Amino acid sequence: MAKIQNSRDVSLAKATAQVHQQIEALYRCESRRVFATLLRLLGDFQLADEALQDAFTAALKQWPLDGVPANPRAWLVSTGRFKAIDGLRRQSRFVQGIDELADQLEVDTPDFVAYADEDIEDDRLRLIFTCCHPALAEESRVALTLREICGLSTEEIASAFLSRPTTIAQRIVRAKAKIRDARIPYQIPSAAELPERINAVLQVLYLMYNEGYSASSGANITRADVSAEAIRLAELLLDLNRDSGADTEIAGLLALMLLQESRRAARTDAQGELVLMADQDRRLWNSEYIDKGVALVRRALKDGRFGPYSIQAAIAAIHAESPSAETTDWHEIVGLYDVLLRLNASPVIALNRAVALGMRDGPAVGASAVDEIYERGDLADYHLLHAARADFKRQLGQYQPAFAAYKEALGYAQQMPEIRFLEKRIAEMQAKLAK
Repeated sequence: MAKIQNSRDVSLAKATAQVHQQIEALYRCESRRVFATLLRLLGDFQLADEALQDAFTAALKQWPLDGVPANPRAWLVSTGRFKAIDGLRRQSRFVQGIDELADQLEVDTPDFVAYADEDIEDDRLRLIFTCCHPALAEESRVALTLREICGLSTEEIASAFLSRPTTIAQRIVRAKAKIRDARIPYQIPSAAELPERINAVLQVLYLMYNEGYSASSGANITRADVSAEAIRLAELLLDLNRDSGADTEIAGLLALMLLQESRRAARTDAQGELVLMADQDRRLWNSEYIDKGVALVRRALKDGRFGPYSIQAAIAAIHAESPSAETTDWHEIVGLYDVLLRLNASPVIALNRAVALGMRDGPAVGASAVDEIYERGDLADYHLLHAARADFKRQLGQYQPAFAAYKEALGYAQQMPEIRFLEKRIAEMQAKLAK
């Protein structure tokens, strides 16, 4: 009997562990979508966040016993909503008016157990427009949306902004307070409101995709779930704005995402180590994404109302259609960067143009252009600036300056594959200097 009981205990433990793994995977993939729906239902960021955590805690307790429900997302939404209402009722003894709020929430929202996934589909898009409302400061819009839509930590957002985590945290707190106090509606804006709202949304999707394509920190170069969600939301946004006048730059941004995403499989080797674009096996590039991206670029440029995202997509299209690094049309790329700088004179774009100049005119020209940015103090804590300086110095045989620049880059890098890559470069420069 003891053996039978032990066997049952082992089987139950294994089944429970499997369910817990499913719940963890569901949290990674679906938690922000569940949160967006809970926010629409409950109308408060803190309440929705607590409801989300309560729902997943309940799943950890119930699903190993009852089994995973047929529609996990709807179960989580329903459970989170009921947990929130129960919590409000418990508070009603101490806070006046809370009981009325709980009654209203119970009346206004349906039972989601049988609710279809497509009925919840647009909630994250609604949340983006809420977080990007013009009543909020621009930097707060982006930080809040990355936090609540994508689930990035304040540290990850700070890295994307080249800012401090405390600054980002303060922006998020202020933005939530503004949404609450100003009663900003949780809805997709009307066609008349779209033009003033779309730029902030595009910036959010761009930064979201960048975090997924090249994670700001951590063990992996990419976060496929984040970039896939950014692409999905860009597609939803494009469908929403067909022939609206705002669709050109949306198409340009979607094209940029698809063209960048086409290289994902080639960006790391079998051991997960970084592979530079020039060394990538282009047979691994996703031709379907390239075809879609190039078609969207042509559409955007033909329209004539293109902006920075469309130009960046055009640059990415040149890379995507080049059969090799040696045949890349760097003259055309430098020309597009000139146009891009006129539209958006950012130091990162200036750095990218400097690298393109070096590819077109040789490492001495590239080194001079990058040094100019470095000496101005722009991007002082941006590891890719120091890495670009180091690489041009290395190509010129200036191993001591290259060694120093690689060390600077290493001091600012946070992503483990990039750190390992830089450490290898530093070791190479040490070997050169030792000869």
